[in-house]
Order: sequence, then C-alpha cells, then structure tokens
Amino acid sequence: MNQPHPEGAAAPEHAGEVVVVTGMTGAGRSTAAKELEDLGFYVVDNLPPQLVADVVRLVDESRGHLQPIAVVVDVRSGAFFAGLQEVLARGLTGRRTTLLFLEANDDVLVRRQEAARRPHPLQEGGRLLDGLRRERVVLADLRADADLVVDTSGLNPHQLTDKVADAFGSAESTSLKATVMSFGFKYGIPVDADMVADMRFLPNPHWVPELRPLTGRDAPVADYVKDRPEAQAFLEQYVPLLQTVSTGYLREGKRFMTVAVGCTGGKHRSVAMAEEIVARLCKAGADARPVHRDLGRE
Repeated sequence: MNQPHPEGAAAPEHAGEVVVVTGMTGAGRSTAAKELEDLGFYVVDNLPPQLVADVVRLVDESRGHLQPIAVVVDVRSGAFFAGLQEVLARGLTGRRTTLLFLEANDDVLVRRQEAARRPHPLQEGGRLLDGLRRERVVLADLRADADLVVDTSGLNPHQLTDKVADAFGSAESTSLKATVMSFGFKYGIPVDADMVADMRFLPNPHWVPELRPLTGRDAPVADYVKDRPEAQAFLEQYVPLLQTVSTGYLREGKRFMTVAVGCTGGKHRSVAMAEEIVARLCKAGADARPVHRDLGRE
C-alpha cells in the first residue's frame, strides 16, 4: 500500500471517493496510480477485487471516511479478477465509486510491452498480440461499464498525468508546491534538492559579534543579509528563474520542487535568504514554505 504524498490534497468533490483503475496492460495504469497518489489518494496496486471492501474498511478506521482511495485492479489478479464487476455492483460501504479504464491500440501496447521487455500476463507462451486480444475479451464488459475511458495511444506519461489531474484534482492539488530549504555546506548538500543556491558570496554575520548568536530568522541578521545590493540583485534574478522553472515542472507533470539555499553553517545567510525567497514566491501567488535543515546544529 502506498500512502498519499504528505503535501497532496484531493479536491473536496473527491473526498471519500474510491477510484478503481483498470485497463489494458501497458496503457498507463502505473502512471495514473502515481498521479492519484500525488493528488492525495490512498493507493493500492494489484489488489484482488475481493479485498477492495476490506481496504476501504481499514482506511475508514485509520484515516476516516473522507480519505479518497485508488485501487489498481488488473488481469494479474488471475481468477480473482472475474469478481470485480460483482464487487462494484454491491457498492463499497456508501462510498462513491468511479471506474477509470485505460486503453490503447494494439500497435502502441505491443511497442510499450516490448520496450519494457516483459511478457503479457495472458500470453500463455504465445505471441504478445495473442495475450492482448485475450485481455480485451476479459475486459470488454468492464470497459462498457467504465465511468471514464482514457485512450492513451497518443499520450506520453506527462499528458496522461494531466488528464488524471484534470479528472480528479483541484486547483490546489495540481499546483506546484515549493520547499525552500536552508542548509550548511559543512553538513552536506541535501540529496533531494532540485536546485542549489550558494549564499557564501554574501558577507557572513558570524563575524559580527552582536549578530553571531542570532539566526537568519532574527530581524537584525535578516536585514544585514538581504538588504545588501548584491543580495537584492540575486533575489531579483533568482525568484523569476524559480517561477520559470516551476511553470516547466508543471508542464512536465512534476508538482513538488525543493530549492536548497546554502551557506557555511546553515544558520545566518541561508536562513535569511530562504525566508525572503519564500516570501517573494508567496507574494507572487506560489505555494512555498521554508524548511531550515541545519538550524540549531551549531
């Protein structure tokens, strides 16, 4: 079971919803499931249909009945797969259920399966195309009952992600969320950083006796750091750069960005500049928050 991203948030209209993701092998079920996870859904992959109700009950008990759930069910479940329609017909303890069916044409599915170098689960020692044709027969009734059918033949993963976000996301959950992390170079660069900015070109408050015991969160240090012309020049160029990168990230389906801002010890310059970067991003309408990794380590 995969837990939703801690910063994900499903749209209010999808609270408590159960999305059942199924469809042809190679049509993008894993991509759709990952996007639903980023949107705040509790995702379970390759689940036998008979266990869907049990998962809903467990999530109700641990997270509440408003937690949206997504389950990926496909022919890998073998004989258990045949019971999916019956499970959906019975309903899931009062939760609204949406059946998302992903498909693609045979030529595209063959190319994707060959690229993945994995046999089709219904291939049975024959040709890949034979397995796909058997799968279409097994899935025919489910496709007819689907609430949403997405043909991914002409879609790349980013375009499929956008379609899932359009169907199950909200303006909040599909916007980019930026974490601006201050750090000290002497403790190492954050391994999860998408971008790294070095503040060691600015004068160090450490060498000012009255500022040394303070941190970049304190006004005297913040003013000392960010009010310098070189700091202002950096901010005026770097924040628009982050906005440009954010736009590109969203276009490519990436909704979380970590910007690391470093100085020697992660106490003065990086903290003050990280706070100012967040303030400017938020003023421009971005969803940004500061994190100070090494503050207090000295």
